[in-house]
Amino acid sequence: MNTSVIKERDTFVTAPFGERAHLPSGAALSDDVVRELCESLFSAFHRKDQRLRAEQYLRGLLTAQGRKSIRNIAAQVGGQAAEQSLHHFISSSTWDWRPMRRALASYLERTAAPQALVVRSMDIPKAGEHSVGVDRLFAPELGHMFRGQQAFGVWFASEEVSAPVDWRLLLPHQWASDPARRDRAEVPEAAPAESAEECAVAVALDSARYGAGPRRPVLLDLRRGNPQEAMGRLFAAGAPVLARVSASARVSVANRALPGYGAGPLPAQRIVEMVTGMRRPVRWLDTAGQWAGRTSLATAVPVAFPVRAGVRPRPMLLVGEWQDPARPPAQLWLTDLTHLPTAQLLRTTKLTRRVDQDFARTGVPAGLRDFVGRSFRGWHRHITLASAAHAAVALTAGDYPVDRAAGPASA
Repeated sequence: MNTSVIKERDTFVTAPFGERAHLPSGAALSDDVVRELCESLFSAFHRKDQRLRAEQYLRGLLTAQGRKSIRNIAAQVGGQAAEQSLHHFISSSTWDWRPMRRALASYLERTAAPQALVVRSMDIPKAGEHSVGVDRLFAPELGHMFRGQQAFGVWFASEEVSAPVDWRLLLPHQWASDPARRDRAEVPEAAPAESAEECAVAVALDSARYGAGPRRPVLLDLRRGNPQEAMGRLFAAGAPVLARVSASARVSVANRALPGYGAGPLPAQRIVEMVTGMRRPVRWLDTAGQWAGRTSLATAVPVAFPVRAGVRPRPMLLVGEWQDPARPPAQLWLTDLTHLPTAQLLRTTKLTRRVDQDFARTGVPAGLRDFVGRSFRGWHRHITLASAAHAAVALTAGDYPVDRAAGPASA
């Protein structure tokens, strides 16, 4: 075995996010889907050996048991000789992963009819200090700090299926500002230090340009950042936004007929609690819960961010959702999609549940968290192919309800 493979590895700590699921057996996967993906994604490779390695890696991700390390992948497609060639293909080759991601987005555009782009964080617990981006970071899923890497993925999502099409690895300041670390991990000069919010917005801006279809809303969680600044960057790029915000996020009521108008910026929770009489039931399908029909109470209030004198504020809606009418709102969302009814906006927010389920059930066992190398480029190549593996499984599984003829109930 090539010793460079050993040196490239870092210690991987089992993530505290529940038991690892398993992909369906190879026989349960559609070979037609896998073949179509290979043809669509790997045609940009000019060399036959690169197309072969890419297909080997993808099929290895789909069939290897346990963690999707290069060793386990190679065991499915050729043993030690394959391990060395696949290690070079992922970690040391020069191919650019971005055309493959654009091809994956185009493929999903044609086959999966995505309704929205959902930005989701992914936490990768790791020991050691040499894997790119490792630091003490905050894990939104757990609500506390952890040691490892953090990435943000953009998922094409519909009620039936979701799959990631783009990724951005968070580079903490100490990584971005340390030339020795950057050089060791082969971090490009253009990769900046970012906060989690900046990383999420940047990958959303990149992915909003993917695909040839209509502009779809970008769903992202801005509860820990500055929603006005983040949404402003997306608005400037022409991306429709549906952002989850904290109870303390401050906006101004923009309708003269509603309580709070003229009072200046107020906390979002206070605004929706002043108009609880406007709440209406909205029925939605819980795609993460056996397609059960559920009902929430919801309302939408016209609001705007505070702006300096003489600047026209951008019209927005503040959407509040209650699962228990006697308790505070369960979720608060800001959006510039002011032409859409409250029920449609609320149902769109539920695509985050679809993504969460698919990440846990398909993405994790497909290897999204499993790259054990240290380099920036190796991480991006691995996760691009793992995203393709996720798509192959998701499109084969087709998690559809038994009877959806009636569709979701009206508000």
